[in-house]
Amino acid sequence: MVVVKWILIALAVLVLAALGVSQLGWLGGTAPTDLGVNNGRLKPPALTPNSVSSQASLYPDHPQRAFAQIAPLALQGDGPSTLAKLKAILQARGDVAVVKSEPDYLYVRYTSRWMRFVDDVEFWFDPVQQVIQVRSASRIGKGDMGVNRARVESLRASLSGAATSP
Repeated sequence: MVVVKWILIALAVLVLAALGVSQLGWLGGTAPTDLGVNNGRLKPPALTPNSVSSQASLYPDHPQRAFAQIAPLALQGDGPSTLAKLKAILQARGDVAVVKSEPDYLYVRYTSRWMRFVDDVEFWFDPVQQVIQVRSASRIGKGDMGVNRARVESLRASLSGAATSP
């Protein structure tokens, strides 16, 4: 009984320490410096299974290509108006900060509520394909428990007028 009590105390201390570290921003990772569009491409998916990209198929030798592939977002009007709608949807959320907004490109940063993990999400109007290319990636860790994929699918639903929020 005494051993169980000490184990529970130790677990409680670990949880509180993790929350304290996270609130200091130590789990947010480092902001990438290589985001944006380069030769008609967003950055490749992460090398670990914690990102999704509508352009993953452009990187045939990438180890996460199949896992990371997600469909681009359909236009709701033209490219700039679709990105404006996305921006409005995202700004209505408390966990999103708009980092860069241009007529054909949008970069936002999601921060999780409790652990303060940061994910970087990019949207680009691809004038050749006539879609919004998307890339969503966690800054740290090896997995994301499907958060980035679910986020993009929820945004897809919100953009098309469904009741689901991103």
